[in-house]
Amino acid sequence: MVMGWIWTGMVLLALGAAVLTGQTGALTAAALEGAASAIRLALGLAGALCLWSGAAKALERAGGMRALARLARPVFRRLFPQTAQDETAMGYLTANVAANLLGLGNAATPMGIAAVRRMQQRSGSARATDEMCRLIVLNTASIQLLPTTVAAVRAANGAAAPFDILPAVWLTSVCSVAAGLLAAFLFGRASRA
Repeated sequence: MVMGWIWTGMVLLALGAAVLTGQTGALTAAALEGAASAIRLALGLAGALCLWSGAAKALERAGGMRALARLARPVFRRLFPQTAQDETAMGYLTANVAANLLGLGNAATPMGIAAVRRMQQRSGSARATDEMCRLIVLNTASIQLLPTTVAAVRAANGAAAPFDILPAVWLTSVCSVAAGLLAAFLFGRASRA
């Protein structure tokens, strides 16, 4: 709701400034160019999302998700000890993290929601558990091996090598996940004290 008011205010300010300065033609041209640019970007993102969602589905059908689950299980057992006992919740959790690793935040969201629902059913409480908070941190600050959405935006805007940002993305995503999980553990302990 607040963002709606902010955007409306910005549009009204731009319109008022254009009328006062006699630049309504320039404002109209800029608005039309912005709309066309948004459509080009949306189509570029849709294509990349379809490609990588299809790749993730193929990986799932080929058993790759189960292989990722086996690889991730030792780490997940330490991060999510109660959830590790529920195979269904671990499947959702692993699929969520795998989708985030591939840079598919939109595809990861439904799996993350399903994992949190299973965690909530197990806890029997409407209150967020420490494990739910850790999952939200892990999902929000996700480590991305392939930042496909960012690469799609870069490609749509004419970048010659959209994936040349990989080392920076890897470093920053690992640092953000480590900082987020550390904060989640510290706040979890502080709330129990």
